[in-house]
Amino acid sequence: MRLDQLSKGKPALVTSVAGDNLLAKRMMEMGIVPGAEVSVVRSAPFGDPIEVRVRGYSLAMRLNEAAAVEIAPIAPIA
Repeated sequence: MRLDQLSKGKPALVTSVAGDNLLAKRMMEMGIVPGAEVSVVRSAPFGDPIEVRVRGYSLAMRLNEAAAVEIAPIAPIA
């Protein structure tokens, strides 16, 4: 699953970041690295960009950037 497909408010773990080296480096600088917990907070009126929470802070991300981030949803504890 990709970050651009994650429902608002659902937590997930980053498993990998695809794309060119520049995009991967930018994601790492923002804290989006394998093992980091992320969630989508909200999206702009037309869906792009989205607000993502990672490591306790929020950042705006374009959908094409979010599509490069592979995630694994975190199952709720029952």
